[in-house]
Amino acid sequence: MSILKKRIDSFRFAFKGIADLFISQPNARIHAVAATIALILGGTLGLSKIEWCLIVLCIFAVLAAEAFNTALEHLTDLVSPDYHILAEKTKDVAAAGVLLTAFGAFIIGTIIYLPKVLIYFGTL
Repeated sequence: MSILKKRIDSFRFAFKGIADLFISQPNARIHAVAATIALILGGTLGLSKIEWCLIVLCIFAVLAAEAFNTALEHLTDLVSPDYHILAEKTKDVAAAGVLLTAFGAFIIGTIIYLPKVLIYFGTL
């Protein structure tokens, strides 16, 4: 197998993983909707380059955290199909990682968007 074929396959598998993430995980779809709203709001409010960088970084950090969480859940289900306290803890901590990332993104979004929204509606 050629190196080029291996690289192409690695991208194909990654895109397959992204598709699986959004097809199988309701929370990933919720994050995608939130990301779309953030992008539309950013376009409406005229973010600076730095603000755009932070928003895009937050969006992809949350989506990556959701992907890692999903991968850990799949792996945990594979190695521990029956209930085990450590499997439960693994899933809980992985989900906590997504929640912490989403909270951080929410805080950054609030810092960036709130003053602009208040100015937009003439209340600041």
